[in-house]
Amino acid sequence: MSVGDSPRIFRVLIPAHDLARAVSFYEALLGVKGRPVAEGRVYFDCGSVILGVLDYSSTARDNLPGPAEAIYFAVRDLDRAHARAKKLGCLSKELLHDDPESPMGEIRVRPWGERSFYAEDPSGNPVCFVDEGTLFKGTPEQVRRLARP
Repeated sequence: MSVGDSPRIFRVLIPAHDLARAVSFYEALLGVKGRPVAEGRVYFDCGSVILGVLDYSSTARDNLPGPAEAIYFAVRDLDRAHARAKKLGCLSKELLHDDPESPMGEIRVRPWGERSFYAEDPSGNPVCFVDEGTLFKGTPEQVRRLARP
């Protein structure tokens, strides 16, 4: 299969317990306006991928579906994204791999080389912002660098 024939992700959907709050949150965090596309569904254009926020207000919070992991955003200005997240009070309070030297809510260079921070939206969906110049895409060279002592 050639690269042009490979499937590509064009939309990721996440649940929101309070759609209006989630839309306001993502507009402030991403710095872009959401666009309603159907009742209970708002899209955010994030490069070639759409982030869709869906109204799950009639679903018990404990039953909200969520992403398997964080949704990762590549950004040009990580410090600016971090300032927006800090203002929203949504920075992660967790530690990466339980390492006290690696708080997830702070901008750090991660063991795989990405400069990033983690946050959480009002419905508990984890998000991560990565400096676009440090993206780890699993290239053979990047993997080799991980294996070095």
